[in-house]
Amino acid sequence: MSDLLQYFKDRRQEMVDLLTTMVNFETPTRDKAHVDKMGAFLEDQFRALGASSVTRIPQVEAGDLLLAKWNENTPGKPIMFLIHIDTVWPLGTLAQRPPTIDDQGRLFGPGAIDMKGGITVVLSALKGLKDRGEMPERPIWVLMTTDEEVGSVYSKPTIIEFAQQAGLVLVMEPATIDEALKTQRKGVATYQIDIEGLPSHAGNAPEKGINAITEFAQQVTLINSFNDLQRGTSVSVTMVSGGSATNVIPAHVTAFVDTRAITVANYNEIREKMLGLEPHVPGAKIKVTQTNGHTPMERNEMMIRAYQQVKAIGERYGLSIHEDSSGGGSDGNTVASLGIPVLDGLGPQGDGLHALHEHVVLNSLPRRSTLIAAMLKEWQFE
Repeated sequence: MSDLLQYFKDRRQEMVDLLTTMVNFETPTRDKAHVDKMGAFLEDQFRALGASSVTRIPQVEAGDLLLAKWNENTPGKPIMFLIHIDTVWPLGTLAQRPPTIDDQGRLFGPGAIDMKGGITVVLSALKGLKDRGEMPERPIWVLMTTDEEVGSVYSKPTIIEFAQQAGLVLVMEPATIDEALKTQRKGVATYQIDIEGLPSHAGNAPEKGINAITEFAQQVTLINSFNDLQRGTSVSVTMVSGGSATNVIPAHVTAFVDTRAITVANYNEIREKMLGLEPHVPGAKIKVTQTNGHTPMERNEMMIRAYQQVKAIGERYGLSIHEDSSGGGSDGNTVASLGIPVLDGLGPQGDGLHALHEHVVLNSLPRRSTLIAAMLKEWQFE
């Protein structure tokens, strides 16, 4: 066992205490006041860890963003951590499910694995390097965002701005249930379909109406044909609403379609098909709007080289590093689309993202803190 790994194992309880403290902050994305309370806590943490600067980036619709920097005047591109403090859980969830630790060493609580566990790892790694006098002479940035759970709609321009200046971006989303990094993420896009028909009395003059639901039914058949699960492409109608009364030919339908693809080429192919939908029922009108989207984080040559380096670093410190893929998107997809080296899933091991059994495997905290500290010390840019 490496000295660094033993160091962090000896401080496991400190990490558990820090994680528990952060889980006790309720941070639903849409509640700016509560999200900003945790932002203030993290600002204090960054300053206590010797950040040379902490910049607050004000937001109106979401919590304020933070950019913390260490060694900001040191030559070279920074390694940038990407963390988010918002969660999917509404206010009051904490009273129902306060942080608890079971006899298997798992900490349960809202936001524990997504992603307050990853934040715990970053803070613990930085503190360990600082306390050991091993903080490397290289620029290190931490960008804290507040709206990842709604697609980073407000923070994405800031993410792009600072990621473009970095040499490596480390996304602190949780590891897989088997503690693997995520070297591939599907691209995801949601489309809204609005269909306009013409209302008419279903008994007296059905022939004078234009049935929006009939139009939608024909569209569903076509949309389902876009699926290609063998290539990792899925196209799923997920929400539908329409009609106004049981005796009226329906004049409106609104539907939402979730699409996922492994490669950028397949992602763009589905986008073209969705935006190209044409009406079938005479007189019907159809409008398709993309409401959000992350292009795929592909397992390309750049990703493979980055993974090989982190695997080699981990092995030198007694860690076994593995890789896997994810069907969900993250801010890692945004960074990958810029052609910047990125690694995702560097948070702790756990399970239950967005679910009642959300938890962190506590023994993984020292291992992940060791890996992050080792990467900061040893990473070599290409």
